This record gives sequence, C-alpha cells and structure tokens, in this order.
Amino acid sequence: MSTAKPEEKIDLAAVNASLVDIEKNIAESTAKHNKFLKELGLPLLPVGKK
Repeated sequence: MSTAKPEEKIDLAAVNASLVDIEKNIAESTAKHNKFLKELGLPLLPVGKK
C-alpha cells in the first residue's frame, strides 16, 4: 500500500491571471507613491523591470 499523496492540480491560467493583477496593482501603487514623493521633493521609487 502506497502512502504517497496525489499531487494537487494547479490551475495555471488562474495563477497567471492573479499574477497579472498583482503586477498591475504594484505598478499603480508605485505610480501613486511616486507622485507623493515627487511633491515632497524626495527620490522616486524605481519603476518597471530591469
């Protein structure tokens, strides 16, 4: 008798959609934060991938 557990099925399309939403939220939040930093005369956060 095997004690191995079956692998959990992962919905890659759902995971990808979630990651796209997260990246969009990061970009929007960074832009909003940079607006405040600019108003205060402070250095901006880096934007985008390098």
